[in-house]
Amino acid sequence: MLSCPPAPRLMRRAAFTLIEILVVIAVIAILASLVAPNVFQHVGTARSTTARSQLEMLATALDAYRLDTGRYPTSAQGLDALVTLPTIDTPPTWRGPYLRRAVPRDPWGSPYVYVAPGVANPGAFDLLSYGADGRPGGDGEDADILGWQ
Repeated sequence: MLSCPPAPRLMRRAAFTLIEILVVIAVIAILASLVAPNVFQHVGTARSTTARSQLEMLATALDAYRLDTGRYPTSAQGLDALVTLPTIDTPPTWRGPYLRRAVPRDPWGSPYVYVAPGVANPGAFDLLSYGADGRPGGDGEDADILGWQ
């Protein structure tokens, strides 16, 4: 008796169907839409916190400058007087640099605003960041961050 060879098994590929892929993409999109607002809210808060920390660090350096020279740098000298010897009204008792690195920009990439003598603090200085929009005033992330508050 002749026997027939067994019929070849149909080979099945282990793959995802288009429907399964679309369901996974939809689930990821829903999760991203729920998580993204919370993440971006914390980015704004982190930038504001960083600006406040940098303002405190700059204020400490300005106080050290005043202890050595008897006064704060003028607005014309600016915050660069904390890093390099001022060429305008050069103080003879300057013992800087008062910062290890160059004066940082605020977390939004703008220079900090320094006014001495200050408008809000006439006996000292005003030091602030105008926030994300780079203009006075504003709300939320655009709000001014004041070094004296």
